[in-house]
Amino acid sequence: MGENVEAGANNDSGLVKSIDWKQGMIIAMGVPILILPGIYDIAGTAWGLSILIWTVSVLQGFCQNFAIGEMAAALETPGIGGCAQKVFTSPNPKKFDLGKFVGAFTAWSYWFTWTPVIPIFTCTSCDYIMRYLEVGLGMELPFEPIILQLILGVIIFSIIVYVGSKGLSGGAKLGLVLALIAILPLLVVVLVPLTGFSSNDMHFSLDLISENFTPDGWGWTATDFMMVFGMFAYAQWCACAWESTATYGAEYKNPGKDLPKAMISAGLICLALYFIVPFCVYGMLTPEQIDHWGISTLYPIAQADFGDIGLIVALVLLVSGMVMLIQTAFLGSSRTLYFMGHEGNMPKFFTKTNKNGAPIAAMMFQFAMGIIFIIIINFGSVGMILAASSFGFCFALGMGMLAFIVSRRSPRFKDLPRPWRAPRGWFYVAIFLMIYQFFILIPCLAFWCINGGIENGTFSVIIGAVILLLYVPLWFVLQNSRAKEKGGS
Repeated sequence: MGENVEAGANNDSGLVKSIDWKQGMIIAMGVPILILPGIYDIAGTAWGLSILIWTVSVLQGFCQNFAIGEMAAALETPGIGGCAQKVFTSPNPKKFDLGKFVGAFTAWSYWFTWTPVIPIFTCTSCDYIMRYLEVGLGMELPFEPIILQLILGVIIFSIIVYVGSKGLSGGAKLGLVLALIAILPLLVVVLVPLTGFSSNDMHFSLDLISENFTPDGWGWTATDFMMVFGMFAYAQWCACAWESTATYGAEYKNPGKDLPKAMISAGLICLALYFIVPFCVYGMLTPEQIDHWGISTLYPIAQADFGDIGLIVALVLLVSGMVMLIQTAFLGSSRTLYFMGHEGNMPKFFTKTNKNGAPIAAMMFQFAMGIIFIIIINFGSVGMILAASSFGFCFALGMGMLAFIVSRRSPRFKDLPRPWRAPRGWFYVAIFLMIYQFFILIPCLAFWCINGGIENGTFSVIIGAVILLLYVPLWFVLQNSRAKEKGGS
């Protein structure tokens, strides 16, 4: 284990061991861009308190991602979905095996976590472009925004499929280019106001944060606490997503060394950015201004920093960062589908790879789903789909912690060689996080959505439940079909 087998494949997963820790970290570097729509949505409820919510959410990510990283390195499977299927599926599953279903449903929930990222940030990119055309140039689009969204989606998805078809290392190279032109400029956009060199009267002020730390009437009642934990559930979708470094557990050249390095490095970068970005945004804009600009919150700040000419460059860089995030989601979700097919929990079609070991069939399916979700978003809002997807992430994380607990105690896995282990006592940390996800975050997320925390919030709950539950009949039909195939062979 751990040798470079660039040209070969992992005998268990079928995926090629082609990346080191730096490449795994780079692929996850689109994650900080996840905060962009969330700044607007959470600010509507918590105002300046959001800074604390974002920062604590990343710290929570360290707690749960260490457990996920240990499992992924030991089992050499793609992240939460792969680990859950390995752990819960018995060695000789029956036709409708409960453990196999639990593992498969966890993987489906994880797939639903990442797949909406693709259309959400395609639409967010379009919103920034349209803001520039309308506000900066005084132009109005001669067609509906959905046309631009679909055109941009087809272009971006095609490029990602092409680059990703070259193998995961090719995706990491694209990620490196986008990281250099997106993550650092994101920091520049929000840090320039701290220097006092903004090009107009918009400057950073701590008074804006202190005076707008909580909304009027906030009393820290039971209702307020439920709203806060609902926002924590929403924020973790953005702030904890650097567990995507563990999604490539089967593709690291040396999982025991590469995976923890990639995971910790990505986490530290996210910790810095998820404090700095909201801190500067809430110190620059009033709640009313954030509400006016919506998901394009950074537009007025970039304009204040660089003026009309520099704004063009800043927007190009921000959109590039969003493309980087779309790539992260595209690669991660396609590998989740691949491994579900590998484990018999999705059609075998998804296990098809090309000569470079890339799950090309799953990638093409993600292409189609991205287009479908863009259309759905136009019947509601970006936040509506993000909140719906957050239910999937809560469930996947809770089951991921349970899988870690089982992997530490089950005789099947207790003596499994673990190239990297989470710190001592993490077994009990995982128990707490499992309870936290299932019994605090999921109910409070539904409460926050229904009580006005998100636009079209009630539909978020409905969409989340429907998409998650759709997998139940699909799984039973698939297992019945496979049983008939075996019976007839």
